[in-house]
Amino acid sequence: MKEPDLYLPQNTIAVIQKYQFAFQKKFGQNFLIDGHVLQKIIAAANITGDDVVLEIGPGIGTLTQFLAASAGKVVAVEIDRNLLPILEETLCGFSNVTVLHADIMKTDVHDLVNRYCEGRPIKVVANLPYYITTPIIMGLFESHVPLQSMTVMVQKEVAQRMQQAPGSKDYGALSLAVQYYAQPYLAANVPPNCFMPRPKVGSAVVHLNVHRHPPVPVRDEALMFRLIRASFNQRRKTLVNGLLNGAGLSVPRAELMQIIEELTGDPNVRGETLSLQQFAALSDRISERQGHDQGGVRGEQTETDGR
Repeated sequence: MKEPDLYLPQNTIAVIQKYQFAFQKKFGQNFLIDGHVLQKIIAAANITGDDVVLEIGPGIGTLTQFLAASAGKVVAVEIDRNLLPILEETLCGFSNVTVLHADIMKTDVHDLVNRYCEGRPIKVVANLPYYITTPIIMGLFESHVPLQSMTVMVQKEVAQRMQQAPGSKDYGALSLAVQYYAQPYLAANVPPNCFMPRPKVGSAVVHLNVHRHPPVPVRDEALMFRLIRASFNQRRKTLVNGLLNGAGLSVPRAELMQIIEELTGDPNVRGETLSLQQFAALSDRISERQGHDQGGVRGEQTETDGR
């Protein structure tokens, strides 16, 4: 099997020039050109010959080559049609790679796993486009596909948010959502000069070890995340105002304040001070109050925001 060497800047440039490839901002394309970072990704993901890996956004195949050299099977999903002939060349030496032309946000990942991975648990590894990092991660979590872990390159500040605890300025809906589904670990900081072209921000490799069971039980997972989003949409508001303005609850203000006071000791507490356990308890209390009638929760569900 060919030794991966696409990460070398001169080889990346040669491929780009050969195919007259033009980077497209709408796809957030930044190709890795640092072998040490690639090795750190493989190590953080703990890729072995028994693993089936789903790669999102293989680009020209730089990380894909490393994955294919370590994993039993790699399924790479690429949205940019212009990269398909490049991938056909750069991955021709690897018989264990399947490249699919698709938008991961519009892909039935359950069907993909059943079709190409025989339904086996997968490891996701990706150099994610930063403009759509959170929707991709949350989409995978919320789809409940059989995930072992995710090891992803993200904007540095996003990686930091994933690990924050209650009370910090960067603690938010993303922190709670990620920690509900997985244990986040910052594997490496990656400076802009490790990419071509260079991004304007620092990056980080974060490993998300998926929980077999959520760390806290909750009666209505969807309701809990609705409450979490509403509480952080307007961070300066008290929790009760945030919930009444954004969660579409039918619970009267006085009763909601009483529930919050019983759980936190302060009826005017802000959402950023609540732990995951407290949000779960709050959700359960509201769920009990509203019974099984979901008509008490109005409004369309929105994506978890980046904070």
